[in-house]
Amino acid sequence: MTPTESSATPDSSNNNGEGKGASVIVNAVAVLKSFSAEEPLLGVTEIAGRIGLHKSTVSRILATLEQEGLVERDVDSRRFRLGLGMIAMAGPLLAELEERRVAYPVLRELTERTGETSALMVWNGVESMCVEQIPSRHQVKHLAPLGARYNEALSSSVQVFLAAEDAERVRGLLRSGSITLPGLDEASIDAYLQRLEEAGARGWAVNFGETSIEEVGVASPVYDHRGHIVAAVLVPAPKFRVSQDTLNSLGDACLEAAAKVTTRLGGRPPV
Repeated sequence: MTPTESSATPDSSNNNGEGKGASVIVNAVAVLKSFSAEEPLLGVTEIAGRIGLHKSTVSRILATLEQEGLVERDVDSRRFRLGLGMIAMAGPLLAELEERRVAYPVLRELTERTGETSALMVWNGVESMCVEQIPSRHQVKHLAPLGARYNEALSSSVQVFLAAEDAERVRGLLRSGSITLPGLDEASIDAYLQRLEEAGARGWAVNFGETSIEEVGVASPVYDHRGHIVAAVLVPAPKFRVSQDTLNSLGDACLEAAAKVTTRLGGRPPV
């Protein structure tokens, strides 16, 4: 959804009023989505450049969001970050997210077993999103922060979700850039689709330093009662701790954990 500038003035026409209101909402959402776990602090100019709005428009939106507690200003840098009001808004959703509640004890067991971080991911149609995490106790570790979003095709959790999609939809997501794949061409798309088939047959997908040279990730699907993928269990780990043998054991542990969550949900793998 592309944010749009609007210079219209309010009038008595419902159509004009509704159109302007929708534009304001779209722009505000674009501002909020510009923040990420990798870049939690952003200035007005940075946000404006990213979402294609004038700085004065972004400044007005931020002022309103700040009043509502949805963003806050860093005292030292005067840049903005997401505010605690976002937690208040997301809290009821997370509390009612059955997959998160059911997965929590399984994730704790998985982290104890592997020594690595474990996380629960869900799919919004174009991104894998973290809704729960149990961090590793190691001093050096990799995390999947709550709310983090991933759209890289080689991300292990993205592979899990795309493996359940129709091949033509996957092609469309890759060609449109909604899901990013390095060196995109028809040959690489064909190779990627084959990779998804292999991950599905194995029961877990792997990202061996392909999106970050320092990180390895393995992920397995969680199914509902219809046999549809509703979540993925993810284990991210520092690459220096993961040999090929360790990778296989991480994959097996992740697969077992995902199966436990599936069972606790009353789900079943597809026949």
